[in-house]
Amino acid sequence: MRFRVALVAAAAALLAGQPIRSQAVELNVTHFGTGMYGVPYAIAKEKGYFREAGLDVTGFLTSAGGGTTVRNVLASELPYGEVALPAVIAAAQQGIELTIVHAGVASVADQVWVARKDDMRIKTVQDFKGKKLGYSSPKSVTDMITSMMLDANGLAGQVERRSVGGVGAGLTALREGAVDMTYVTQPVWAKEKDNFRLVFNSTEWAPHVMQNVGVVKTEFLKKNPQLIRGIIEARRKAVVFIRENPDEAAKIMAKEYKIDEAQAKAALKDVLSSGGVYWSPGDFDYEAMNTMLKGLQLVKAVDTGPFDWAKIVDESYLPEVLTRKPKS
Repeated sequence: MRFRVALVAAAAALLAGQPIRSQAVELNVTHFGTGMYGVPYAIAKEKGYFREAGLDVTGFLTSAGGGTTVRNVLASELPYGEVALPAVIAAAQQGIELTIVHAGVASVADQVWVARKDDMRIKTVQDFKGKKLGYSSPKSVTDMITSMMLDANGLAGQVERRSVGGVGAGLTALREGAVDMTYVTQPVWAKEKDNFRLVFNSTEWAPHVMQNVGVVKTEFLKKNPQLIRGIIEARRKAVVFIRENPDEAAKIMAKEYKIDEAQAKAALKDVLSSGGVYWSPGDFDYEAMNTMLKGLQLVKAVDTGPFDWAKIVDESYLPEVLTRKPKS
């Protein structure tokens, strides 16, 4: 109840242009600390952007992703979070009332595919034939990416795909010969580059994919619109800061993620130099969203047929600086 009262007070202060007394809270961010998705949130926390929105963000609630993060959002006092788009689509199809209020990560540039350094058999896509390919889990992004790649190259049914779980388990399977190639994500790849051979980056197979989006429990959103606008703006400022100050961003990332600064710097460099937008400042890219949808339909994670984004997306909470941008 005290949290609810504080939110109402914060919203009133925002509307009146008055200083806001920050409310301590933890935010839900999928794979925070192990994936690149959470870096803008670490920046926004460190630079005080969340405090400008009336929130004293003390930390982040995270999970292994998917439906778990959606459930965490629904159970939180502040039911907002950055969540994998497939999990949001699945929740919407189950009738759960969530609203997508901003875009998140619009690329798979953080995801690479590696082989053992002493194994030179796989150099081209056609070399996959008859090999064992590790991916995380059924109906995951790695399941989707590999399915799209094999389907596009006429290799469906000619490659043995194995679910290996998380990145660490996948690398163990690779070392022991249980798979011939597996995935690694940043920032782990920045640490492991000298131990494995890079074969492909996922952007070579799917250059334009929306991985994550910001969602809010619809009922909460209606009652606290200014608070959500403040969070979206804080994240947008952080994305701009990362692009303009990558070295300082790496220091903040290293501190929050508890990794070496060199590892953070290398991971940031990789995703920022991938040739496309990695962190969206928040505006929606429906082409990237539809690519994700088609991939999910390919792996039978969601029903086939058209999907009405308008039923779960509300662009009205985006800051004006984004709504005035030309549509991509």
